[in-house]
Amino acid sequence: MSSPDSIAQTPFIDPTPLPSDIPPVDEVGATSAPLKSAAFFIGAYCKEFNEDFMLCKNENNDPAHCLKEGRKVTRCATDIIRKLREHCEKEFETHWRCLDDRNQEYFRCRPLEREFNTCVWNSLKLEKVIPGTPQGQEPIHLKTKPVFKAS
Repeated sequence: MSSPDSIAQTPFIDPTPLPSDIPPVDEVGATSAPLKSAAFFIGAYCKEFNEDFMLCKNENNDPAHCLKEGRKVTRCATDIIRKLREHCEKEFETHWRCLDDRNQEYFRCRPLEREFNTCVWNSLKLEKVIPGTPQGQEPIHLKTKPVFKAS
């Protein structure tokens, strides 16, 4: 019997090949902190692909039904992360490392987030918009004196 440590160190690779009509795609290649840092920009940049994928998922519960749409979402996310690294590498890395070090809580990294958001706007013209923010109310990420402060 193998030890629990050896099981945790062995990555699972599904040997089942995909159908030939499903185009291959590389994985995004990012951990949770960079994905969380880029999440709103991925949402804005990949909106059409995300909506197509969700419409497809609502049509059918079969996971294979939406593989093509899912791969388009993955390609789009990979593309925007590559662009974030090209244009705002320092700000992106500083922000996601802050999230990684502070339990992935946005409010603890707001000053760094503002720098990252500014760079993304100046370089890619993508703005962070939090879905569901009430009209006429200042979004939480723009508040200079929030209720929650980093300790």
